[in-house]
Amino acid sequence: MTDPRPLRAAPRSLPQSSKLADVLYEIRGPVNAEAQRMEATGERILKLNIGNPAPFDFPPPSDILRDMIATLPDSHGYSESKGILSARRAVVDRYEDIEGFPEADVDDVYLGNGVSELIMLLLNALLDDGDEVLIPAPDYPLWTAATSLSGGRPVHYRCAEEDGWNPDVEDLESKVTERTKAIVVINPNNPTGAVYSEDTLRAITDVARRHGLMLLADEIYDRITYDGVVATNLATLAPDLLCITLNGLSKTYRVAGFRSAWMVITGPREHATGFLEGVELLTSTRLCANVPGQQAIQAALGGRQSIDDLLLPMGRLTRSRDVAWEGLNAIDGVSCVKPTGALYAFPRLDPEVHEIRDDQQFALDLLRSERILITHGSGFNLPTSDHFRVVTLPHPDDLSVAVERMGNFLSSYRQH
Repeated sequence: MTDPRPLRAAPRSLPQSSKLADVLYEIRGPVNAEAQRMEATGERILKLNIGNPAPFDFPPPSDILRDMIATLPDSHGYSESKGILSARRAVVDRYEDIEGFPEADVDDVYLGNGVSELIMLLLNALLDDGDEVLIPAPDYPLWTAATSLSGGRPVHYRCAEEDGWNPDVEDLESKVTERTKAIVVINPNNPTGAVYSEDTLRAITDVARRHGLMLLADEIYDRITYDGVVATNLATLAPDLLCITLNGLSKTYRVAGFRSAWMVITGPREHATGFLEGVELLTSTRLCANVPGQQAIQAALGGRQSIDDLLLPMGRLTRSRDVAWEGLNAIDGVSCVKPTGALYAFPRLDPEVHEIRDDQQFALDLLRSERILITHGSGFNLPTSDHFRVVTLPHPDDLSVAVERMGNFLSSYRQH
């Protein structure tokens, strides 16, 4: 008798896509996975690995919430692909208040589900297989990952710790080739907390001019600076170059979960018609950004800038920055350039004192011993194993205790 059941083939093997071979995101990598496993067993972990303000008691500004709630009944449908007009107008108004920022209109603004989505969109529109993008080292690793996923080749230029983590412009220019399409500038910088000098930024724009390159300005922290330091918006120095400025609400307005961001295109674009058509196409294929998140933009950009109080000399973010910086430098064999922006410190472990051959293992051992989660420096595409990143968002008292525990751990830590 014939078996009535249909024939069934064995499941085909499903290996990981080869496109992921060079993609890393260690901020949420294996060390973070171990922290999640420990939390599932009841352990309490101090998470200094990701710049997420919410867990550290940073509520969002109330006017943003009120506007979102009021507009929710009208936010259930798609918006225009570029984003709702009122939000894009608010973005234009924001940059009109910056002296020297090139003229931009609402049609030059695109809203996205976080800067991360916009980075992926831009690089997919820009890169053919083998095209190169110049990216700082250390970097925010999504830039490297997105370049690889888009078929491109990330090429890292050096940032000089001895020069306050400013980019080494000579090294940057030495890495320009015929395949180079763009220079990425992350200012204020993640992970180092550096705010680049205007001279450095002018030098980078000169490199772009000499070689006909586009500028990609990641400025999500441009309003988070300390000690009176001002972050220069890159586009103000490059009105004659195609420049794309990326920013959003996640850090300055403490609403990372809203995934609300924008990019502004400035400068000449006759030579970039195909690329810009690609941006338009990819913007349309994702239909639109999260509409409730878009509704938050107008209230955020037009209201009182509550971030300013947190950055005063005795403001909470400044005090936490100071506690982290001073405490890290007090540890034997640890040095840290003073962060002048963003929400991070990026200390160095002196190899003469702390022989760290595997910095991911160091981060794992610190987690298991002290219940403190950090991100190791090589996770930011740094070629050495002698740095790590600390998020400076916790309350100063909590951060002081955490740094003291790091010092106690390092005093007896040895890798075998």
